Amino acid sequence: MRTGFDNKRNVAILGSLGLVLVVAIVYFVITTFGGGSSTPAAPAAKATSTEPATAAGRAQEGSARTSEVERTNAEATAENGRPAKKVFSLASLDPTLHPELMASAESLVYAGSGRNIFSMSSAPIKIDQPIGPVRPSDQAQIAQTGPPPPPAIDLTFFGYAAGGGARRAFLLHGEDVFIASEGDVVDHHYKVLKISPLSIQVTDLLYNNTQTLPLSQS
Repeated sequence: MRTGFDNKRNVAILGSLGLVLVVAIVYFVITTFGGGSSTPAAPAAKATSTEPATAAGRAQEGSARTSEVERTNAEATAENGRPAKKVFSLASLDPTLHPELMASAESLVYAGSGRNIFSMSSAPIKIDQPIGPVRPSDQAQIAQTGPPPPPAIDLTFFGYAAGGGARRAFLLHGEDVFIASEGDVVDHHYKVLKISPLSIQVTDLLYNNTQTLPLSQS
């Protein structure tokens, strides 16, 4: 049977555990969100004078700011152990114009051996003309060698017949056989002029070329 003493003991144990839990939570919150930053505070900016500064004063002030920037870069490199990103200040730049340097650049004279492309009055470069054409034209070749000879008449005279006062020649063109008299046109291309027992004269109408074909013995 449970007694009242057991209930009090259980309540005491639960209270102790709750207290330990609360202390742990408070410690965690303080260490996580309440810790101070170890980063050193940035140095305060130097106050600038409102009095007008001379050229020497501006140069001295710019040199001092440049030295301060270099010192800051060196300190950042020493702390991190690796090269830090350099910080540049616009105050270190010198916006002063130097007319003597500009005048010396404008007084430069072109001294090259070729044509000055920046001058309208510069004489153009003399370009050597080719002695002759690189490739001879077809007309020049024809003038030297003359026109090509006309093609040979592609007919074979293999037979002759005479009867009734008319002469007929047996001609072969490829596998076609033609029987023609004097004045006939064979294959719309060749005209038979004269037929003899041993030869005939034929004119190539396309090239206006007349040739004598002997009687073939085969």
